[in-house]
Amino acid sequence: MKEKESKNVKSTPDEADKRAFTYEESRRPSGEDQLGEAGIQYAYRQREQGEYTLEDYYALPDERRVELIDGFFYDMAAPYTTHQIASFEICAQLSNFIKNQKGSCRAMAAPTDVQLDCDNRTMLQPDVLVVCDRDKIRERCVYGAPDFVIEILSDATARKDMTTKLWKYLDAGVREYWIVDLRQEKVIVHDHTGESIRTSIYGMDQPVPVQIFEGKCRIRFEEICEEVRAIREK
Repeated sequence: MKEKESKNVKSTPDEADKRAFTYEESRRPSGEDQLGEAGIQYAYRQREQGEYTLEDYYALPDERRVELIDGFFYDMAAPYTTHQIASFEICAQLSNFIKNQKGSCRAMAAPTDVQLDCDNRTMLQPDVLVVCDRDKIRERCVYGAPDFVIEILSDATARKDMTTKLWKYLDAGVREYWIVDLRQEKVIVHDHTGESIRTSIYGMDQPVPVQIFEGKCRIRFEEICEEVRAIREK
């Protein structure tokens, strides 16, 4: 199918950052997802935002889903059913491709802890991830940067996914980062498999190539979109 919605642009970080902010401004969420002090009262001990560590992260109750980014806690509200359907289907397509190719990579979905910077100040839970270095997969978490990450936008997390996490992932060495917008039926692809960052925008009426697999794997969104639309019409 013709990729009429795709735009390939060689990017410097400044240019990609401007595009991310411009796109994000058109769908800014109704509220921030960063936790206030009251929201982290169960932490091992009270600290100021920016000073939290993995010790505090692991001290939170199991039912309390948060991400830790550079010492800041960010709330993770329960995702919508449409979000989970998309996450499961995308992960299944990736996993099936890898198995069919007899590849060594592993596709996983949230909640999976990722100790992105291998330090004690950041722990993320990407919606979908692919790890090709099996040594990074530990019993408790993925230790280090995945090769491929997908975040599916929600109203509460859109700003973080499009700005803060974009640069965290790319700086840590994630080779490809997708931002999936089910409402606008768009996929923003940040491809860092080459020497520079390339940003592409695809419509979901076409398969989207996965660059870490040299485009041989293409994620299809048509059935996902149909199911999401049907749920939202109820």
